[in-house]
Amino acid sequence: MRSARTRGPRTAVFFAIAIAVVALDQITKFWAESTLVGQGSIPVIGELLKFRLAYNDAAAFSLGVGATWILTTISLAATIAMITFGPRAKTMTWSVIAGFVLGGAAGNLIDRALKAPEFFNGHVVDFIQIPFNFPIFNLADSFLVIGVSLAILRTMLGDEIGGGRAK
Repeated sequence: MRSARTRGPRTAVFFAIAIAVVALDQITKFWAESTLVGQGSIPVIGELLKFRLAYNDAAAFSLGVGATWILTTISLAATIAMITFGPRAKTMTWSVIAGFVLGGAAGNLIDRALKAPEFFNGHVVDFIQIPFNFPIFNLADSFLVIGVSLAILRTMLGDEIGGGRAK
């Protein structure tokens, strides 16, 4: 009975976080495209953080170059899976994690599906650059990595994916 009473708030938190992540991601990408065109690297915190506009037709670390439609299909499948399974999270912690993952996946899916050069074959807008030859990324990438990292941590600490204790 307790699960039924708390499922509503967990589902609301899940969708609220996902929507907030997508909105923040898309707003910052819009800002980057309207502000950073032709600017090169703009230092924000010295050499530690710079903004530089880039369009990515691959996955993280340039994996899958030239296979954008495949990456779009994978992003679509991940987004559908998260919309399906995210509301089933058994704890608030897992609802937050699922919201981060859905928001990150959906944020980049929007770019892959709707941005140039063509429908379902678009390039993801990246603009955050840190040192150490790390790839340029965006907020959707950040939230996706945070969500997946937290999921790995929680499972290493004994949780089942989605909540509950592993046997």
